[in-house]
Amino acid sequence: MHRPRKEMIAETRAKLIAAARHAFGTIGYAEASMDDFTASAGLTRGALYHHFGDKKGLLQAVIAEIDGEMAARVNEVAARAPTRWQHFVDECTTYIEMALEPEIQRIMFRDGPAVLGDPAQWPNANACTASMTDHLTKLQEEGVVVPHLDPETAARLINGASSQASQRIANSDEPEATSKQVVAAFKQLLEGLKSK
Repeated sequence: MHRPRKEMIAETRAKLIAAARHAFGTIGYAEASMDDFTASAGLTRGALYHHFGDKKGLLQAVIAEIDGEMAARVNEVAARAPTRWQHFVDECTTYIEMALEPEIQRIMFRDGPAVLGDPAQWPNANACTASMTDHLTKLQEEGVVVPHLDPETAARLINGASSQASQRIANSDEPEATSKQVVAAFKQLLEGLKSK
């Protein structure tokens, strides 16, 4: 039976992303060979170039997939919070704590920034900033957050701080201990946004 071209394209992309994700997550971007992960996917370098342009383009696709999964997990945890403020805090700290997970640590917080540059410039950063801005605006309207604060500016600062916090954990010799310190400091930072 002949499968539609669109379905075959999606399958090829998914195979390449899965193989690259495994390689990037276990041995890292620099050590991952395009020949190795195209072969493990049963595909050729030509397929990689056709769908992603190059190894860097494939890393971007892997990061987009992981980022989507991280966002879903963050939302799931935050949805259980009893208040909007706790929801906001849980979103931020859950994201930071994911830096303890080896695959996320290596791909999102070590290799990603080293290869693709500042995470604040990644395509997904705008969605994160918009979501934080929305939360802060609503918290401000409820009187929870200080009224003179520009929500978008604060969201960008918090986004940058959470990214730096995650990278600190990912690059620490003692990530568990560092995570506890970072999360405590981050929560204290967020408390400074609240109306007294």
